[in-house]
Amino acid sequence: MKISNETKVGALTAIAITFMILGFNFLKGRSILKTGNFLCAEYPDAKGLMVSNPVYINGFQVGSVYEIENEDASLKKILITIKLKSAYNIPHSSIASIKDNPLGTPSISIALGKDSNFMHSGDTLLTSASPGLLDGLTDKVAPVADQLKNTLHSLDSVLKNVGSIFDPNTKHNLQETILNMNQTTAALAASSVSIQKMLNEQSGSIAQSMSNMSSFTKNLSDNNDKVTQTLNNLQKTTDHLAKADIAGTVDSLKSAVSRMNGILGKLNSTDGSIGLLMNDKALYNNLTNTIRSANILMDDLRAHPKRYVNISVFGKKDKTGPLMAPLNDSTKH
Repeated sequence: MKISNETKVGALTAIAITFMILGFNFLKGRSILKTGNFLCAEYPDAKGLMVSNPVYINGFQVGSVYEIENEDASLKKILITIKLKSAYNIPHSSIASIKDNPLGTPSISIALGKDSNFMHSGDTLLTSASPGLLDGLTDKVAPVADQLKNTLHSLDSVLKNVGSIFDPNTKHNLQETILNMNQTTAALAASSVSIQKMLNEQSGSIAQSMSNMSSFTKNLSDNNDKVTQTLNNLQKTTDHLAKADIAGTVDSLKSAVSRMNGILGKLNSTDGSIGLLMNDKALYNNLTNTIRSANILMDDLRAHPKRYVNISVFGKKDKTGPLMAPLNDSTKH
């Protein structure tokens, strides 16, 4: 059977198209028959991920994106199929996240978990939303921008308040305040001059005080032995006082005062001779009369000795009556 040239051209064209499709899929990492190890992942945002984008584990490319599909018409979830180059031990707790690359294409990075159970072909990976470089920068810049807005608003309010404050009266008050500050500065300058005079090494009062203090300390240094001796004597005195039986002395003094109070009590009472002598008026009168009679007797003996001693030396006996009162010269004593 003879094949026409048109049939040959058509067959060659079909074979070329088939090889072109197979080569294109091969370059994209896809094959006509779905064979090999596949893992699935679900993301709310694909972030521009495309088929044949690489998949990395610890920086090593283990596969590529095989297929990207939407789960439903609302596009809330994007299903991504990953084709692995070989059978790798990927734990069930591993997490796959999409990494943005501002200078290239995005990729998927799988962080290995610590689970001892490994995933099989067709299992679904855990995913996490990884913020991109620009997203992170936007998240950091947004609070700063808000704070800058608030600062500008506050600065505008402050400038308005300052503009409303600086009226003519306020300006006058500020001028007076500045004048007072100048006067205060002049007073401080005068005070500094006075302080400088006080600090003068030759005539300053502080220098004289320091000189007096130096003289005082020099005298203390010169009389150090005397001060030491005085302190030793004071220490000995305090030691003697500490060793003295002060409590016993006080008790003895109390006992003596008690006995003295007893004696004074007896003197004030009518018990005993001294008490009667001091408090009995009749005894006092009798003693007074006795002393008066004795004075009369002595005066009579002195005035009329012949009445009591009969000696011829004095002549005849004195027959005058006895004295009834002491003589005037005896009562003067």
